[in-house]
Amino acid sequence: MVELYDNERLDYLLAEKGMQIIQSPDVFSFSLDAVLLAHFAYVPIKRGRILDLCTGNGVIPLLLSRKTKAFITGVELQERIYQMAERSVTLNNLTEQINILHADLNHLQPLLRHSSFDVITCNPPYFPTPLPSEHNENPHLTIARHEVYCTLEDVVKACKLYVRPGGKVAMVHRPGRLVDIIHLFRQYKLEPKRLQFVYPKQGREANMLLIEATRDGKPDLKILPSLYIYDEDGAYTTEAKDIIYGK
Repeated sequence: MVELYDNERLDYLLAEKGMQIIQSPDVFSFSLDAVLLAHFAYVPIKRGRILDLCTGNGVIPLLLSRKTKAFITGVELQERIYQMAERSVTLNNLTEQINILHADLNHLQPLLRHSSFDVITCNPPYFPTPLPSEHNENPHLTIARHEVYCTLEDVVKACKLYVRPGGKVAMVHRPGRLVDIIHLFRQYKLEPKRLQFVYPKQGREANMLLIEATRDGKPDLKILPSLYIYDEDGAYTTEAKDIIYGK
């Protein structure tokens, strides 16, 4: 058993009832976007190396560990959240497969070698940096949600630096940044290959997107079928339920 700090709790991962994760309403709790990204990303099954940037409390590495035997490295800037991730890895007896680094994705050298990962996943801050007067009163949430310490370009540049030629980069983001994402991907030689829009329900605008690119790939973007999270009655759709609870 690991130690829990003030206002922390143990939750079961939605898709993995045998796996627990440390969460805190005051510091960090994972959202549906992380679960969707872990499901969306193609990962090697038997071997390889995976890097998860902006890993938060380690939710994506934990979920990916059930899909692959590859070694997974998570990178988290905020020390308090990094500690949560590290303890969650220990709690689930995954220290031989998952390593969490306390580091800034803009300054990962010499911790990581260039072009050394088969897959990179990232659930980055979504929003351009607001004025200080618009910051969340909780600094942990401000850093996690806004581009305070890393911009979208910083994230894409890091993905390009550390994914191998032919390797894949998978990201979850907001539809409003799609043009920026594709522009930056191509600027850094990451060719978009798969794109899926996520909708709260039928008749509503998309509120998330999942995108995967291949380093040095040839142009050939596939638009996947739309994913709807809720039906008209407010219950999870069958597809969303399969992803969240595991099929």
